[in-house]
Amino acid sequence: MLDSRLTNEGDQVRRRRECNVCKERFTTFEVAELTMPRIVKRDGVREHFDEQKLRSGMLKALEKRPVDSDAIEDAINRLKKQLMAAGEREISTHALGEKVMKELSALDHVAFVRFASVYRSFQDVSEFTDMIEHLQKK
Repeated sequence: MLDSRLTNEGDQVRRRRECNVCKERFTTFEVAELTMPRIVKRDGVREHFDEQKLRSGMLKALEKRPVDSDAIEDAINRLKKQLMAAGEREISTHALGEKVMKELSALDHVAFVRFASVYRSFQDVSEFTDMIEHLQKK
């Protein structure tokens, strides 16, 4: 190998090479093939990661809240990067839900409580008040 550089905002590697036999020079472009982990649901069923499901769930929680759409997309992209960086083949819905709640907490507390109430299946008002008290302590 003669030279190696990052290209296209760092998502490709350009390598300048030379053949050991004929001494011909050529360039290769390498892209990391990153795959999203499979989602393991509570009943044990495994399914492919669906970005639209993630986006839909977050948008439902954020409905009619004053949060910029770019901030929402940034949060989704951070979640996807975290999942890829972990390098795991599978992630439970519980672990993914916790990550989503962390992002929603940073975006909007009302959206966070909305999502948490569905995700954690709140049964009564005391669970809501516990969650709100926890937020107020932060």
